[in-house]
Amino acid sequence: MQTTALYKTLGLALCAAFISACSSTGDVEEGTSSEATATETEAEATQAVDTAAVDGESLEAEAAAAQAALLEQTVFYFDFDESTIKSESKAALMAHAAYLAANGSAQVVLEGHADERGTVEYNLALGERRAMAVRRFLMANGASSSQMKVVSFGEERPAVMGSSAESYAKNRRVEVKYQSN
Repeated sequence: MQTTALYKTLGLALCAAFISACSSTGDVEEGTSSEATATETEAEATQAVDTAAVDGESLEAEAAAAQAALLEQTVFYFDFDESTIKSESKAALMAHAAYLAANGSAQVVLEGHADERGTVEYNLALGERRAMAVRRFLMANGASSSQMKVVSFGEERPAVMGSSAESYAKNRRVEVKYQSN
């Protein structure tokens, strides 16, 4: 996945370099023949059309690169004692849903986690609620329920050790893990 994004980015850079190398200043000297001017005008028109085609391709490449970047985000954080998906997570989750919808054989495990506050049982249930919220969001955006499995680890697998607000915030999460077939 990362190499595809790299190739697309490299292609975009090469297209940009090609466009800038082929551009002309458009200066016309006095005393040139009208035939030469007509040829230059035709060449500029052709270049404008080619530039438009390349720009369309570059927009597609940029969109694909943005989609790939969103797919790289696999950890989604939650507020204290909440299982509501944050607005900043929705774009990346929609990218995951689109990927799952386009790739019917893809399988994903949604791992729910909680910080150490609360009882073990409560944190297991909270981790499951968080993972189920992500599952419902993915399904609402095109993923199939058969592609997803929900697991809750509660407080058992902290991402960060410690009892600070920052540590707690990093531990309240759902991790999206793709399974290889």
